[in-house]
Order: sequence, then C-alpha cells, then structure tokens
Amino acid sequence: MTSLTRRHATELETIAVTVPAEAVMAYEDALSVVCTTIGIFELDDSQILWRVEGVRDVGYGDSELTGALALAATVTGHAAELERVRTEAEGWLARTYDSFPEQTVGRRFVVRGTHLDAPAASRRIAITLDAGMAFGSGEHGSTRGCLRALESVAHRRPQRILDMGCGSGILAMAAAALLHRPVLAVDIEPWSVRTTAQNAALNGLSGLVTARLGNGWRTPGLKRYAPFDLVFANILARPLCMMARDLALNLAPGGTAILAGLLNSQAGMVLAAHRRQGLVLERRLTEGDWTTLVLRKRTTT
Repeated sequence: MTSLTRRHATELETIAVTVPAEAVMAYEDALSVVCTTIGIFELDDSQILWRVEGVRDVGYGDSELTGALALAATVTGHAAELERVRTEAEGWLARTYDSFPEQTVGRRFVVRGTHLDAPAASRRIAITLDAGMAFGSGEHGSTRGCLRALESVAHRRPQRILDMGCGSGILAMAAAALLHRPVLAVDIEPWSVRTTAQNAALNGLSGLVTARLGNGWRTPGLKRYAPFDLVFANILARPLCMMARDLALNLAPGGTAILAGLLNSQAGMVLAAHRRQGLVLERRLTEGDWTTLVLRKRTTT
C-alpha cells in the first residue's frame, strides 16, 4: 500500500461507517489507513451494530481510503456507506473518552486509557493505550478472550512468541508483561506497526516488543524467529482458515495458538481448518457473540 505523508491539519472531519459486529475489525483497519485515531461505539446493548469512526484532515488520502473500504467490503461481504461530517477534535475526543472506561479482564489484566488519572486496579498488570484506539482496548469480546486464554497457558512459559496481526499491540504487550519474554508483533498496516511500537514505549515494553511490517507468514525475516511456542492471531475467520497450514508449520511441537476474531457461528469452520493441519482443540472461550480458540500442536515422539 502506498505510504502516506501526514500534512498539517487545518480542517478536520469525522468519517464513519455502521456495520455488524463481524465487520468491525475490517472496517477499523480500513479507516485507520487515513485516520490517526479510531473510535468504535456500540449502538445498542445487543452488540449487533457498531459505529466505527475516525478523525482526519478534510479530504486526506481519499484514493487510499476508497481502496481500503473496497477491500473491507470484499473481505466481510458487507458494503458500508461512508458518512462524513466536519467536526471539532475536542468534542470527538470527549465522546471517545466516555466510551473507554478502565477495563478489567480475567484475573490479571487491567486496560486503561491515557486520559484516566485515577490509579489502576491493584495487583493487576496495567496496559495503557490511547483512548483513540478503543477497539484494541480490551472492550471487544475477541480481545478479552485472547487475554483470558493467555492467562490459561502462561504456566507453560513459552519462549518464542508471535502476535500476528497486532493492531494496537495489546496482546503482544500483555504477553511481554506477563511472561517477561520478547514478543514479535507483525501487521500488514504501517499504521498498526507504528501504533504498537508507540504503545510498547508508553508501557515501558520497548525492550521486549518488536513491531514488524509484513504480510502474514510471508513477512521477511519471520522464519528466523520460528518455530514459535505461542502465536496470537486475532484476525478474521476466513484469513485464519487460509493461514492454517502456515501456522501449523511454524508452531513448535507442543506449541499453542490462540485464535480469535471469530463469531461463535464461525468457530467450527476455523477449528476444522486447523484440525486438518494436525492441531488439536484445548479450550474454547466465549465472550458474548465471540469465540476464542486455544489450539495446541502435538508433541512429536
């Protein structure tokens, strides 16, 4: 994708789409191509419809945005109409702050926005993120499922860890903070790679989290880190199915894969694709409409 050079903001606009839950991640990626901050807001308590919105300079990166939205529509099968409105940055940020309270996840983690002044929940590992990155904040069921799954496998003390499709870097940072081991974080979007690196620095984890730009398992230099003892892949169901063989090949014997970004109805399809590659189901976690699969590669005899 063509790299974009940021110009000085003169006028701002909010761009937004309303999409079903299963399309949120793809459209968050699409808007992040041109927006430095993204907010995701639940439209009702059913978690069926979500509004994904971001702020950018008026007209910035229109051609890149058009291509990214077309890709999201193809991947999800949902063509969303783009809304545009001139906006004041302060009002948008206030709304984002209100939607991003402190999130306690599982037994060990608390995820906090940079706008919060009160002390973090005691005896928990605190991960701090910019409030504009609300989707990677621990609020979404797929992120929460991955953090809970990490807690369940931490006793194995994995040495080589990969976060495939790192987004905000929340999973890479959680693993690094909990296990005190280096984590490689990979994403196809330059914006996500920069964000992960910035968040790692914010949390004092730059020495453990390495953010790398790349296209999945074809990322240059990835093979020299393999095989991995633990792989996170919080992506989407179809890409996970397509990557099943490469995951199995790059997972160490006895290694664990934590797969998410799946609606409950999609879990069977993803599980079947990985079982065909010799991985076995160890645990299935659910958070509302979302499933996280914990898979393991058999130890060779």
